[in-house]
Parts: sequence; structure tokens; C-alpha cells
Amino acid sequence: MPLLVDTGILYALADADDAWHARAKKFVETSIKALITPITVLPEVCYLLHQRLGPEVELQFVNAVRRSEVVAQELTAADWVRVAEVMKQYPELGFVDASVVSVAERLRLKALVTTDRRHFSKVRPKHVKAFRLLP
Repeated sequence: MPLLVDTGILYALADADDAWHARAKKFVETSIKALITPITVLPEVCYLLHQRLGPEVELQFVNAVRRSEVVAQELTAADWVRVAEVMKQYPELGFVDASVVSVAERLRLKALVTTDRRHFSKVRPKHVKAFRLLP
């Protein structure tokens, strides 16, 4: 099973000063699983990287996606329906996080690699009682 990563983890991997950097880096480096993320996460990560760390770091991330170091998952028609349901049920999540939930459910993934314990710990996915939040 691949690892589904969210914005916070992808950002933390790039920012050595981020509180999650060491934990995220160690977790990803010791995992043999592929990293995947909804395509909706990519603009959010790019924005943060560009604004906080500069255009060169943003470009490095784009190239990592180009090399399939992080595989972007397109949203299906059913995902869009589920995103709207999740946003209605958990208004504090917002669009990007709701898309993470939708893709995780579609792929039947039990774990999320995230820095966002506050929001994702409240979600009750359709296929498991709760997500296992890593690292």
C-alpha cells in the first residue's frame, strides 16, 4: 500500500526549520512505500514553498513530482461528490483536506501521513473506524 501524504508533510520535508521536518524525513526515508497525494494538494504545497522558502525550493518540489517521487492522484467524479459530503460534514476541514479524505477512502487506505492531527483525528471515514495518523 502506498503512503498518502498531505500538505503539511510535504512542506515539512522541504523546510529544515519546520517542527515536523526531522520526524517526516526519517519516516519517509525508512519507508519503502510510494508517496501519493491528491492533485489538489500540489498547489497548496507549491504556494507555501514559494512564499516561505523561495522559487528554487518550489521548483525542486515540482521536479520531484515530475520524477514521480510523489505521485499525484487525480480526483474522480465520485471523489468530487465525496469531497462535497466531507466538507459539509466537517466544515473545518476545507477543500484540500476533504480531497485527502476522499482519495484515502477510494483507495481504501487506513493511514494518512499528516501533521494535521487536529482535523484528521475527527474524521470518521467510510471504510475504517478512524484513520491511523502517521508518523
